[in-house]
Amino acid sequence: MSTTTEKTSFFSRLTSKDPALNRKEMSFIDHLEALRWHIVRSLIVWIALAIVIFIFKDWVFDNIIYAPASSDFISYSALCRLGHFLHIGDALCMPPVNIPLQGNTVSGPFIAALNIAMIGGLIAAFPYLFYELWSFIKPALSAKELKYGRKSIFWVSLCFFTGAAFGYFVLAPFTFNFLANFQIGKVGAYKYLPTLDDYISTLNNLLLGCGISFELPVLAYVLAKIGLITAKFLKHYRKYAYIIILVLAAILTPSPDWISQAIVASPLVLLYEISIILVKKIDKQKKKEEAQWE
Repeated sequence: MSTTTEKTSFFSRLTSKDPALNRKEMSFIDHLEALRWHIVRSLIVWIALAIVIFIFKDWVFDNIIYAPASSDFISYSALCRLGHFLHIGDALCMPPVNIPLQGNTVSGPFIAALNIAMIGGLIAAFPYLFYELWSFIKPALSAKELKYGRKSIFWVSLCFFTGAAFGYFVLAPFTFNFLANFQIGKVGAYKYLPTLDDYISTLNNLLLGCGISFELPVLAYVLAKIGLITAKFLKHYRKYAYIIILVLAAILTPSPDWISQAIVASPLVLLYEISIILVKKIDKQKKKEEAQWE
C-alpha cells in the first residue's frame, strides 16, 4: 500500500479554507492580495539594490564587469599558478586578452548602465527574492514538507552564488579568451571590436546561466520528492549527461587540452553526482515510508 499522507495537491492546499490543510483560512482574493505584497516587497528590494549599483556604476564596471576581459584579471594568474603547482606546465596559462569595447548608439552607455544595475540588483537580491517566494508558499505546506524545506533559502542561495562565482571567475575568462582569439577567414580580414551591449549581455548570460545550472541538486531534490525522477533514472542517463557536459566544456575552453576542459566540466559532473546521492536518499526514505504503510 502506497503512502497517502500527501494526496492533496499543493495548489488545492494553497487555496483551501480547510484549517487542516491550510493554517490560515484565506479566500482566493486574499491569496492574490498576499501574492501582490510579496511581489511589491521583492520589487522594492530589487530596485533599491539596482539604484545603489547604478550610483556606483563606474566602480562596478571597472572592477567587476570589465575585469574578466582584462589581461590582469586574477583568474588568469591563478589558473596559471595552479597549472605549475600540478606540474602540468603552462597547460592552464591562457594568452593575455584585452577586449576594447565600442558603442554604436547615443544611448548605449546609459542602457548598458541600466542593464548592469538591473541584473546586478537581481543577483544581489536573490536570497531575499527566494525568501519572499518561500514565505508565500509556506502556509500551504504540511509539517513534513516544512521539515524538508528547512534551510532551503540558505542552500538555494549558496548554489546560486557558487554557480555565479564559477561563471565569473572560471567560465568568463575561458569564454572571453576564446572569443577574443577566435579567427574566421584570412587574418586581418576584419577587425574584432565587440560592442558594449554584446559584452555585458554575454557576461550576464554566463552569470545567470551558471547560477541557475548550479541549482541542479535542488531541482533534483524537488523532482524526487514529487516522484518525477529516481536515482535509477539519473544513473541510466548519466552517460548522456556526461557527453553533453563534455561537449559544452570543449566548446567553451579556448585550448584543446583535456585539462582545461576538465576544469570547466568537473563542477557540473560533481553536481550531477551530488544529485544522484540526494535522490538515492529520498528513494530510500520513500521505500521506508511505504513499508510502514503495508
